[in-house]
Amino acid sequence: MTETGKSGATPIEGDGKRILMILGTPKTSSLCQALGEAYAQGARNEGHVVRQLKLGELSFDPVLRDGYDQSQPLEPDLLEAQRQIHWAEHLVFVYPVWWGGLPALLKGFFDRVFLPGFAFKYRGRSQLWDKLLSGRTADLLVTLDTPPWYFRWIYGAPAHRQMTRTILGFSGIKTRRLNEFAPVRPSSEEQRQSWLRHAEKLGSRA
Repeated sequence: MTETGKSGATPIEGDGKRILMILGTPKTSSLCQALGEAYAQGARNEGHVVRQLKLGELSFDPVLRDGYDQSQPLEPDLLEAQRQIHWAEHLVFVYPVWWGGLPALLKGFFDRVFLPGFAFKYRGRSQLWDKLLSGRTADLLVTLDTPPWYFRWIYGAPAHRQMTRTILGFSGIKTRRLNEFAPVRPSSEEQRQSWLRHAEKLGSRA
């Protein structure tokens, strides 16, 4: 977990916006990692407080084995993740799209962490629910090998709809910006450097 503010100095809590970045890839070195660091640097330069959760470094079972019976104790890393989400005003999710959806590690993180009583709560036996994470916003930084137009118009952008509507929106988190960096596989070094500069600008506008 890292936490820094303007010019890399440790800030006084409350100086800037409280931002939690969640890196949703198991890879330790990737374009997602670089985009996240660029965004964080842009935010820190504006005096915001940035903390990071790198899911690939956490220790937890990503399989929700008993559904929502809640008989599966949360590991210490997941309990800490819940505390960090409660702390944050703004969330940043950085992840690749694999097979048209979220990486299994990120999906497993949502399954285990966004539980009833934490992310949402049904009102008795009705179909209505309370959104327990309301008041927070999110930015999504997403890499794809598929051209964005093809992903949207041919595939229907399933990963984007899942994140913005059925996970974050269901829990009360409003997606402010969804940023696609694609297609990655044929991209040049010049293109990737341009993406990193764009990610830093996004962070500066956090």
